[in-house]
Amino acid sequence: MMKMSDVARLANVSPATVSRVLCHPELVSEETRRKVLKVINQVNYKPHIVARQFRTQETKNILVVVPDITSNFFSKVLRGIEHVAVKNGYQVILGDTENCIEREKEYVNLLLQKQVDGMVLLTARQDKVRLEELSTHFPIVLACEYIDGLNVPTVSIDNISSARKATEHLISLGHTKIAHITGAIHVILSRDRLRGFQQAMMSHNLVVEPLYVQEGDFSFDSGYHQMMKLLALEVPPTAVFAFNDDMALGAIKAAKEFGLTVPNDLAVVGFDNIKMSSINEPSITTIDQPKYEIGQKAMEILLKLINREELHKKKFVFKDELIVRGSTQIKIEVKETFEMV
Repeated sequence: MMKMSDVARLANVSPATVSRVLCHPELVSEETRRKVLKVINQVNYKPHIVARQFRTQETKNILVVVPDITSNFFSKVLRGIEHVAVKNGYQVILGDTENCIEREKEYVNLLLQKQVDGMVLLTARQDKVRLEELSTHFPIVLACEYIDGLNVPTVSIDNISSARKATEHLISLGHTKIAHITGAIHVILSRDRLRGFQQAMMSHNLVVEPLYVQEGDFSFDSGYHQMMKLLALEVPPTAVFAFNDDMALGAIKAAKEFGLTVPNDLAVVGFDNIKMSSINEPSITTIDQPKYEIGQKAMEILLKLINREELHKKKFVFKDELIVRGSTQIKIEVKETFEMV
């Protein structure tokens, strides 16, 4: 008996493409559709009726796609998603893209094959037009990351204003030579936080020195290496705002290796308020995101889409908070004095 995989091999396409031709031909190009249908007719392929019915029913599975499962930030977001999912009878399938857009596209195929009922994307690096088209056929929610102008339900914070707040904290402490270690600049969150940094500097008439902006890749190691570059400058910065806490931790390690103390010689601000930011010595001043609540809201919205309930709004922006800790606060020792009577 001819199988879908056989049709795919003869048509030189993936089984997922054959499935789309049969179930959602509108998502396949005219040329590919004709090629697959030609093979189907030639071999007289008949889809397995039971399997096809199974794919069209609810799976009670939802897919969550994350850019990096090793990142401490996503654990609480995922917990918020899972608690709401399990409470409503759904299981969570996790897909880790490792910051690879091709892997992200592969996970989306699970949705196209109807192996899941909906998807929460914690990474949004695909083509905007493709995502918008997919969202007209399948329940999709974006959380944490987002795409400007995309008509898809989105849950996040205002990253521009958050970054502005973090930078203004350093300015309020008297710093004028402030650096910024960005995330990978092709990611919208990196560009937004850079924009917030620039806005804060310009609003206080401070020059954004090009050499003071270094691009990292979200990791501890990149925070360390970019900070080493900054400290090697002829006139190094006295403060740095890092894209996230992992990179801020790396920056602090670099400062210590240069023989500097934080915050006396270098003030450091991170982002995300991961657990390690409060444990590290010194503890890290950071922007706190309501991670668990973002996950909860994303899953609640996805359930509404799955159940075809009306959404009265599609953009949900949560409030952030600046948490001031030891990496920007200089400890003042109070010595007790005793009078001899």
